[in-house]
Amino acid sequence: MELIDGNQIAATLIAELKAEVATLSGRGPCLALVRVGDDPASVSYVKKKEKTAAEIGVTSRIILPPVTISQTELFKLIDDLNADATVDGILVQSPLPKHIDEVAVFRRVAPEKDVDGFNTLNLGKIAQEDDSGFVACTPAGIVELLARSGTDLKGKHVVVLGRSLIVGKPVALLALQKRAGANATVTICHSATANLPAITRQADVLIAAIGRAEFVTADMVKPGAVVIDVGINRVPDATKKTGYRLTGDVNFATVSPLCSKITPVPGGVGPMTVAMLMKNTVKAHRHRVA
Repeated sequence: MELIDGNQIAATLIAELKAEVATLSGRGPCLALVRVGDDPASVSYVKKKEKTAAEIGVTSRIILPPVTISQTELFKLIDDLNADATVDGILVQSPLPKHIDEVAVFRRVAPEKDVDGFNTLNLGKIAQEDDSGFVACTPAGIVELLARSGTDLKGKHVVVLGRSLIVGKPVALLALQKRAGANATVTICHSATANLPAITRQADVLIAAIGRAEFVTADMVKPGAVVIDVGINRVPDATKKTGYRLTGDVNFATVSPLCSKITPVPGGVGPMTVAMLMKNTVKAHRHRVA
């Protein structure tokens, strides 16, 4: 069993981006990070993005509107960033407060600055195999992990557990594409799928992205499969100082002995998401400055 080290692959990617940014003349890439409120997970994610941006040479502009901001006010803030010629990429940190329509906010970000890849146009470009758009960072990170760990999807059966707009749907579309490293046969499973273990056992590559702690057990995995665990869940654990431990959507202890390759949680898909955000930001800058 080979552990796919997301930290190491992300570090390689970040080093490549740093070298690329160093060659740019004129204004460097600029990423606007909008965080509404003080959700603890969001605070730590935005800090991580800011730190990684600084390492590469990308300028971060952190915008912290109050949790009480109205949808109209948030739209105005995004419109101003869309119009700002010095901003290349815009990321609105999820989750947003309950009174704000998240999908409407994602749509408000100009497609050419949508480095998170959630605008309708960018999602559509994946379906049309048009690589001028931006792919959502987690699916893009999964594809990069597979490629850099030597997993070619051609002719393989990829089973995706989860149908979210953030991971499940885009990663399924990416695996289907007619391009090097892809060309997979794809099945998407979800909460209404009948005989789920019978389907997941057919997977050469299983991508678990349903947000349910340790849901995937050994009886659901074919020996020799490659397993990508996208989940990050907090599970109570009295032995930890924090009172919890982080775990994925896969029961690592029982599943990993069966796999040819597997991503750990933490240290698998997570670091790649931030690295791909930076890759998208550098791409957005190149498009705007070209």
